[in-house]
Amino acid sequence: MASAGVVNIRRDVDDKFYRYRMPILTTKIEGKGNGIKTVLPNMSDVARALSRPPTYPTKFFGCELGAQTSFDEKNDRYIVNGAHDATKLRELLDGFIEKFVLCKACKNPETDLIITKTDDIIRDCKACGERTGVDMRHKLTTFIVKNPPKNPKKKSKSWQATAENGSPNGDAGTPEAEGDDGGESDDELTKRIKAEAAELNAESKLAKEDWSADTSPEAVKARLKAVEAQMASVALAAGGDDDSDEGADSPFGQLGSWIEENRDAGAVEIYKKADELGIAKKHSTMTVIAQTLFTEDVVAEIPKYAPLFAKMVTSEKHQKSLLGGIERLVGVQHPELIPAVPKILMAFYQADILEEEVVKQWGTHVSKKFVDRDTSKKVRKASEPFLKWLDEADDSDEEDE
Repeated sequence: MASAGVVNIRRDVDDKFYRYRMPILTTKIEGKGNGIKTVLPNMSDVARALSRPPTYPTKFFGCELGAQTSFDEKNDRYIVNGAHDATKLRELLDGFIEKFVLCKACKNPETDLIITKTDDIIRDCKACGERTGVDMRHKLTTFIVKNPPKNPKKKSKSWQATAENGSPNGDAGTPEAEGDDGGESDDELTKRIKAEAAELNAESKLAKEDWSADTSPEAVKARLKAVEAQMASVALAAGGDDDSDEGADSPFGQLGSWIEENRDAGAVEIYKKADELGIAKKHSTMTVIAQTLFTEDVVAEIPKYAPLFAKMVTSEKHQKSLLGGIERLVGVQHPELIPAVPKILMAFYQADILEEEVVKQWGTHVSKKFVDRDTSKKVRKASEPFLKWLDEADDSDEEDE
């Protein structure tokens, strides 16, 4: 199974063509007597293959062995006090991989660790889309929460730091962010977002374009009729495995009608209804929910329903369907909300529901999948301030590195 110092990440998989590989962990005993210690020369390489900081498995060894550990990240030196056999440490590494790397659903190692606002640790699987928790009783979880992983896909939420310094701060709420110079509080961040949104007023270049909409009763009725027709075909629009049901009497149409009649029912009841109709896990469901649940106060409503979307948005397809629902919401039902698109995207982005790569791809590719082409252009045009901010955050991250 192993060749040239490489082994399958899942050592129980005896397949030489298994795509997930890592270097074999090596050890080196240094010192003697009470000062004896085990150095892990290639811990960085092993951790890189696992997409985890090298401090995590090193600290895991310490927790399991009841030994002190030390790290010198600058000099790439990771140490466990005491003399420990390489075979034993490799077995412990298997335990770390099982508990903190492998997806609990599909056993794939292609996961990221996410720390929630309640300090729970979630394994976010890029292979199957499932989000599964880790055993929070393990001592390592305390270390991870205090030393959260750097997520390259998630940029700083601080528009002010990007605009003024050209270099974003760390993610809000992490220990690194609290100690950064130039960091800003939640109040300051809110003020900044409002300031950015203010640029989209009637005198801005963007707002000078023709966003006007006929608000006469006849025009509103015509738009609602168009929305109903689009809802009826939402399954076909989204494609994939969701196109087996169509029409106003389909589960999607039933869910949309139910939400419009029971908008105040709450997130739990909406999920129960989708589950009852058998479409809780289908990506097209996100289009229906986004276009029927929200009102003209969508920016204020997103935090209220964020847990619902966090539970139901489990893949890139779900995110794209959600964006399609946003297009219909602001492009067809509430055209006056088009200038607020950056704030809507930011709200979903801050709630860890929309990922940077998905939003960028969506924002740069006009599509008539969910709305007509002209409306699609207008919505994406309005998203430019948010996309520009993402690009500036990328550039400043590269400069920092």
